[in-house]
Amino acid sequence: MSDTTLPAPAYQAPRRPRRLGHAGFWLASMAFGALVILALGALGSEYAYFAATFVLQYVVLATAWNILGGYAGYVNFGAAAFFAAGAYTTVAAGKAMGLGLLPCIGLAALVGGALGFGTGLLTLRLRGAYFAIATLCLAVVLQTAVTNWNYVGGSRGAYVLRPREVPFGFESYGAFLCAVAVVLAVAAVALARSIETSRLGLGLAALRDDEAAAEAAGVPTLRLKLIATSISGAMMAVAGAPLPYLGSYVEPNSAFGLAYAVNAIAMPLIGGTASWAGPLIGAVLLASLQQAATVTISSAVNLMIVGVVLVLFVCLAPHGIIGLFRRRA
Repeated sequence: MSDTTLPAPAYQAPRRPRRLGHAGFWLASMAFGALVILALGALGSEYAYFAATFVLQYVVLATAWNILGGYAGYVNFGAAAFFAAGAYTTVAAGKAMGLGLLPCIGLAALVGGALGFGTGLLTLRLRGAYFAIATLCLAVVLQTAVTNWNYVGGSRGAYVLRPREVPFGFESYGAFLCAVAVVLAVAAVALARSIETSRLGLGLAALRDDEAAAEAAGVPTLRLKLIATSISGAMMAVAGAPLPYLGSYVEPNSAFGLAYAVNAIAMPLIGGTASWAGPLIGAVLLASLQQAATVTISSAVNLMIVGVVLVLFVCLAPHGIIGLFRRRA
């Protein structure tokens, strides 16, 4: 009998689960958005359209905040300023040029992107609490300017009447607003996922972990931060652009309300800032709770709900829902 030895099997690395490509994710997101619109259409309730638009609006706002605050680690307290800039862009453009909602959304993206770029040039050399205070000052300055701008109503506010003609294929203008909100939310989430998995996302993660080390390694940190502030500002302004049509009235105290700034920070923290899915989960969870509380109790308890839920998650799951599931896995 010959003494033969079998060769040792070659080492095989464990296979990673295949990730959905960008094109596949866009298609899946659009299909899910279409299902949401069809489901709301089957309900046929104006309140269902309003509640869904409210939740989706916060999905866009929280996702936009996370691009700078989560991916880059720069906490922005001025989310309400960008949100209100989008709302008042709709008011000003509608009054000056008679533009409808869709052109105003595109114009709001340009205004928000320019505001984000300008803010970045002035504040991004600051870090930590100094940057956060600077963005908070931006909201105060912008609110003061809008309050004294009589063309958009000033402190009295402005009424924005919905068009009488309902767009083709929709049963009401509320259904049209909800469909627009679905498209904006799908686009925001898909864009955030694309950024997270791109070279831009890797660069932002590097400066979030250690900005000095990233600069020493040759990462163009200032350029990446300017790109992040511009994209984040444009998306937050887009989230606020439909606001005048949603309530038919907008005034500075509500447009620059504390709830937008607090929710924009709390929702990504509750869901998890390290992933594109975190702001989505946090926005759906928290905005749904707030809408339910508004109907059953009072809108005055909304910020209390945010505070209680945020304290619970900071104590029990400091990395958010996504971090909690990753730790258990």
